[in-house]
Amino acid sequence: MAEIYYNLVKAGRRTIKQVPASVRSEVIALLQADGIVVTE
Repeated sequence: MAEIYYNLVKAGRRTIKQVPASVRSEVIALLQADGIVVTE
């Protein structure tokens, strides 16, 4: 599930605030590993 939201955020179709709290930390970790700075 985190991978799906990661791709949506990366593509600009969702913001990190639109990601469910249950997977948000995983999505943030994936984005940061890809060199993307995440601010909430």
